[in-house]
Amino acid sequence: MSVTPLKYAYFPGCVAQGACRELYMSTHEMTQALGIELIELKKAACCGSGTFKETSQLLEDTVNARNIALAEELKLPLLTHCSTCQGVIGHVDDRLKEAQTQNPDYLQEVNGLLQEQGCRPYQGSTDVKHLLWAIVGDFGLEQLAAKVQRKLSGLKCAAFYGCYLLRAQKSLPFDDPTHPSSMERVFETIGATPVIYPGRTQCCGWPIASYATPQSFKMAGGRIQEAIAAGADCLVTPCPLCHLNLDSRQPEVEKTIGQTLGLPVLHLPQLIGLALGIEPQKLGLERHVVSTRPVLEKLGLMV
Repeated sequence: MSVTPLKYAYFPGCVAQGACRELYMSTHEMTQALGIELIELKKAACCGSGTFKETSQLLEDTVNARNIALAEELKLPLLTHCSTCQGVIGHVDDRLKEAQTQNPDYLQEVNGLLQEQGCRPYQGSTDVKHLLWAIVGDFGLEQLAAKVQRKLSGLKCAAFYGCYLLRAQKSLPFDDPTHPSSMERVFETIGATPVIYPGRTQCCGWPIASYATPQSFKMAGGRIQEAIAAGADCLVTPCPLCHLNLDSRQPEVEKTIGQTLGLPVLHLPQLIGLALGIEPQKLGLERHVVSTRPVLEKLGLMV
């Protein structure tokens, strides 16, 4: 029995094309290895990462209605590998789908603004999906297991779900917002050992980093300390903004809390990519601030 290949309208977001370029790289490598086709939405705009609504909810809804309409034009689900983008765009999609029956005048206002700029109207005809949901729900863990070329045996992975992925939308596919398990199920599928610790569903501190930096770094430090205490070899996150606070700023976090940490932080597709047999360089594992060498050594991938 043949399986129809998965295809998505790909919304990479801003951070993965800049500060976390390794996420962009590893997403392409991983999806190619799995036979998943991504059609990149090159005309898409930044989702706003939750800041647009501080000025105007109408602004946030209109910008992201346009992003969703680009996917609708392709008749494909919109896929992102950023939890923040998922939270913002998914929440807008929820709100506008609800407006179709409960507040049609508001939806007409949003679409009127889009049409003034020569953009397609939002129709509510597709879905917004995070890469994690696509792997667990659409591709399936059984198929993923069949694709594994390199079992990640002995590697202890601590999932860092963060905020947006679990709590931004009214309904959460394939998981429980309070007691999630989807990332841990992925870890087990590819041979790694999940590590459970208190802070895995809490905030990394990124949203307050620009105006309450010490508090932000203390939050990040607390999450990392908890994972280390639980025996983790690495953190794995589905959000590049979380990655920035947990990896790129880990040296600053160490200074703030007065403790050496040194815990590698991987993007989800990097971890899966390793299990698929993809070479570390193609996954951008050398681009991290905190060296991923301990992870690669544990997997026997360093000479």
